[in-house]
Amino acid sequence: MRFAGCAVYVLTNFNRSVLYVGVTSDLVTRVAQHRSGAFPGSFTARYRVDMLVHFECFDDIYAAIAREKQLKGWTRAKKLALIERDNPSWEDQWERIVS
Repeated sequence: MRFAGCAVYVLTNFNRSVLYVGVTSDLVTRVAQHRSGAFPGSFTARYRVDMLVHFECFDDIYAAIAREKQLKGWTRAKKLALIERDNPSWEDQWERIVS
């Protein structure tokens, strides 16, 4: 089943040196864009940030936007703790959202 609801998501690169927090109304399409480098000049394309390591689903886009702002205000350490709580091995969650 394809996931297309509102979501806040966290991406990283191969070395886990960069974290990117985003919000979308179509998680599968948005992550596919990041993975394919659809926007060559973007931050995520430049740093090859294309591995989905965390996402949270919302029924309401306004709640998702509020959560995105909250996460963006967090320290890196707090974001790492969030990821490691739900995904301790930092597995790419791509297959989870497309299957």
